[in-house]
Order: sequence, then C-alpha cells, then structure tokens
Amino acid sequence: MKNFLLGVLFTLVFGALAVIAYLRLGFLEVRADLPATRIESALFATAVRASVRRHAPEIPNPFQPTDETLIAGGKIYTGECSGCHGDLDPGKGGSGSSLIPSPPQFSTTGTDYTEAQVFWAAKHGVRHSGMFANGQWDSDERLWQVSAFIKRIRSLPPNLRSQILPPTSK
Repeated sequence: MKNFLLGVLFTLVFGALAVIAYLRLGFLEVRADLPATRIESALFATAVRASVRRHAPEIPNPFQPTDETLIAGGKIYTGECSGCHGDLDPGKGGSGSSLIPSPPQFSTTGTDYTEAQVFWAAKHGVRHSGMFANGQWDSDERLWQVSAFIKRIRSLPPNLRSQILPPTSK
C-alpha cells in the first residue's frame, strides 16, 4: 500500500512539474492568429462560465424589460457591442474570426447567462478574451439596459428592431 501511495504522489508531482515546464519553456501557443486547441477552448470556456457564475451577484435588473429599456439597450449594443458580438441579424457582423477565443455572437446563439451575469461580465470584462471592462466608462444604468437587450436579442418584436437600427440611407 505504501508503494502505491508513493507512486500516486510521484505521478501527481511529476505531472505538475511537467505542466509547469511546458508553460515556462514557452510551448503554449499564444498567437491570436491561430485557432485555440479544443482542450484550451474547453478549459477557458469552462473557467470563464464558472467564474462569472461565482462572482456575479444574483440581483434582479432594476430596469424592467419595457420597450424603452430594450430600445435603449439595443442602441447601446449596436453602437458599442456589435463590432465584436455581431449585428442584430444572425450571422452578420462581429469579429468572431479575429479574436481568440471568439466572442459569442448573441443574435445567433443568444446567452444562457442571467441578466445579472451579463451585466457583471460587461462591467468587469473577461481577461485574455478581448472583453473590455466597460464599467470604466459606461454607467450601471446603460449596462443594465444592454444586459436586458442581450438576454432578449433573439426574441425581439419587429417594431423594436426597426426603432433600434439606424435608418438606411438610399
């Protein structure tokens, strides 16, 4: 039994040292013009989801999802978020291919985060992802409005979409 436990301990220590050596010797690929490996993507996505869910306070959005709130949030989204997260039309816009990891394309995928979690991620940002800490220049009111909008982006009534999008020039 003693030899078995020593073997397990040796394996754990050797494995940890191997991971540290791999990282310290620069074998981890960090270039943003190459796609991340499946393992890297899975680990990062899992870590981000767990961290957001752990740190975001579960408080209700102080702004009810009225037409006015959703229009205000939609205008914020189209002006500040759509460059990375995609236009209101699914599959259009966004810089999904230029950032690693790719930012979620909300009009295509929606989100399973709560409004409070969307608010928290927008306010504090996400390290190593290109997601800005918008709380440094946007008010909580604006971030709550855009959170309400993002949560409902895939189910907006057509009349709201037309009020959010700028008029097309002919």
